[in-house]
Amino acid sequence: MTTSTRGTSKVPAVLVLEDGRIFRGRAYGAVGETFGEAVFSTGMTGYQETLTDPSYHRQVVVMTAPHVGNTGVNDEDPESAKIWVSGYVVRDPARVSSNWRAKRSLDEELRNQGVVGISGIDTRALTRHLRESGAMRVGIFSGSALPDEGTMLAEVRQQPEMKGANLAAEVATKETYVVPAIGTKKFTVAAVDLGIKGMTPHRMAERGIEVHVLPATATAEDIYAVNPDGVFFSNGPGDPATADGPVAVMRAVLERRTPLFGICFGNQILGRALGFGTYKLKYGHRGINQPVQDRTTGKVEVTAHNHGFAVDAPLDKVSDTPYGRAEVSHVCLNDQVVEGLQLLDQPAFSVQYHPEAAAGPHDAAYLFDRFVSLMEAERA
Repeated sequence: MTTSTRGTSKVPAVLVLEDGRIFRGRAYGAVGETFGEAVFSTGMTGYQETLTDPSYHRQVVVMTAPHVGNTGVNDEDPESAKIWVSGYVVRDPARVSSNWRAKRSLDEELRNQGVVGISGIDTRALTRHLRESGAMRVGIFSGSALPDEGTMLAEVRQQPEMKGANLAAEVATKETYVVPAIGTKKFTVAAVDLGIKGMTPHRMAERGIEVHVLPATATAEDIYAVNPDGVFFSNGPGDPATADGPVAVMRAVLERRTPLFGICFGNQILGRALGFGTYKLKYGHRGINQPVQDRTTGKVEVTAHNHGFAVDAPLDKVSDTPYGRAEVSHVCLNDQVVEGLQLLDQPAFSVQYHPEAAAGPHDAAYLFDRFVSLMEAERA
């Protein structure tokens, strides 16, 4: 990625997809060029949480909502220490930030962090194209001296694909850190950081859990060195088929029958640990309005998603695994994609979406209480 941070309102920009489709607009954020996988997010709010979600590493996010940036950027809502998206695509950026917590505009924040974006294009047409053709490699180019279309397309096609990408260690913490329990400490949890969002350990801390956040390369010995009551595997970017290390660690946890909870990438890791396969979705689920049914209760939840891969597990039966019986606990009502797994003979479960709900909705917050219940039962 090459960038400049000068003003962008009238600077020409071009978005080039690997299949040759081209959109022309204006630079938004930093000026330069960037590459990644083009994906679309259907959330109408929560753009700051999206931008700082490590799961979006090496992705260019297309916002389907036409008007973006009107609440500016604050210092309370980031989910990590930086913006992780490779590029940002909006139709109509807000000219003025209007929120009492705003410290600066979204355009200014993108420029400050060197994130290349594009505005003024038909994002609905782009979203329809990605929906029909699938997520694909993309480049955004901006500045006074743009390359010719053939050169830009060739550069896009030289970029690595998301399938086969091993990215978790690139976004995870390098050193273990502790998020203390809020109020009385009830439990200790070892959380393997595969791209964790800041709100996730906070949700556990709210429930009296002291969270030890470990690097993606943590071993089973590292996990049990903190004497955990439970183990958590986080969200994260990349292809779960490359995550042999975390899969081996999760199997060690399952062998010891420690209460276990995984979300997003952690759900895919559990699927692999149980012997299921994973596959790449055509365009994935991203946004904060995805309907999911909890099959254990029949309840339908509106949930926050960000995943381009899914677990290949049977929806219509209980499966035998090396760790006991397992079943699909949650399913997406849009396309029947597996959205959760649970073991029936030991305390382990996972979901494919974001119960920490940053930004919203809060329908799935009960999953942290379910994790607490497993640890309470194991202690009893």
